[in-house]
Amino acid sequence: MSPWGAYGRPGPPPSLVHSIHPVWRCGATLFTLDRTLIMGVLNVTPDSFSDGGRTIAEDAIAHGRALAGAGADIIDIGGESTRPGASLVPEDEERRRVLPVIEALAAAGLVISLDTSKAAVARAGIAAGARILNDVAGFRDPEMVRVAAESDVGLCVMHMQGEPRTMQVSPTYDDVVLDVARELSAAVLRLDAAGVSRDRITVDPGIGFGKTLAHNLALIRAGHLLTAQTGCPVLMGVSRKSFLGTLTGKPPTEREFGTAAAVTAAILTGSSIVRVHDVAAQRDVVRVADALRGQGYGV
Repeated sequence: MSPWGAYGRPGPPPSLVHSIHPVWRCGATLFTLDRTLIMGVLNVTPDSFSDGGRTIAEDAIAHGRALAGAGADIIDIGGESTRPGASLVPEDEERRRVLPVIEALAAAGLVISLDTSKAAVARAGIAAGARILNDVAGFRDPEMVRVAAESDVGLCVMHMQGEPRTMQVSPTYDDVVLDVARELSAAVLRLDAAGVSRDRITVDPGIGFGKTLAHNLALIRAGHLLTAQTGCPVLMGVSRKSFLGTLTGKPPTEREFGTAAAVTAAILTGSSIVRVHDVAAQRDVVRVADALRGQGYGV
C-alpha cells in the first residue's frame, strides 16, 4: 500500500488544495487560481481541419478565436500529433504550422500555450507571442530547460513514460502515483536549478501517455497529492482520451459526457487547470465542479 493510502480516499479540504502557489505566472499574464482554468485544445495538423477553401492556418485561427469566445482562458496550439504511434514532424514543418496561428491569436490578445518538445520551435513560438510552453516530454531536453530559463513564460511539465511511438506498448510502474510524482518533482527541480521560479510551473501527470486504464484512473484521483508532492498546480488533460473510449465504448468525438465526468473528478481532487476540446460544454462542467469544491464564480 502506498504511504498515501488508497487513492480513492478524500483529499485535503478544498481550502488547502491551492495553498502552495495560488498564482501561475505566464509572461505578462498572472493567473490567480481561485477557480479552475480552461485550456482549449487547438491542433494545427493536416487532419485537424477540413479547409473549405481556406488554409489550415486560417481555419485554426478561426477555431482559436471560437475557443476563446466559448470561455477558454488559454489556447494550447500544437503542430505535431502525440497520439500513440504518431510519426515525428520535422522542425521546419512544425514551425510552419504553428507560428502564423500563434502570431495571429496573440495579436488578438489571447493567452497562447505552445505544445512542443523542440527547443527551436519553442524559441520561435515565444518570439511569436506564446506565453506558455507545454512540453509533453517534461523538459528532459537540457535545451528546453535553457529556453525556459531564458524566458519568463509559464511552463507545463508533463509526465510521459517512453515516447509517443512506443509509450502504450507495455506501461509499467511500481506505484503509478508515487513514480509519476517523483519524476515530475525531479523535472521541477531541474527547472529550479536553472533559475526558473516555482510560480511559473504547472505539472501534468500525462493521462494516456504511457498509462493503462488503471494508471489513468489512479492519477485522476491523485491531483491533490501531486500538488503536495511537487509544490505546483496540476494541469489535467482527460478530454476525449482513449481510457474514456475503453469505459464507454464511444469514439473520440462522442466522449464529451465521459470527459465531463473525468473533468469533474479532476477538479474535485485538486487539479487547477483542465485541457479540453469542447470548451463551451466543459465550461459549464467546470463552473459546477468549482461550486461543489467551494471555489470560483461567486461561491
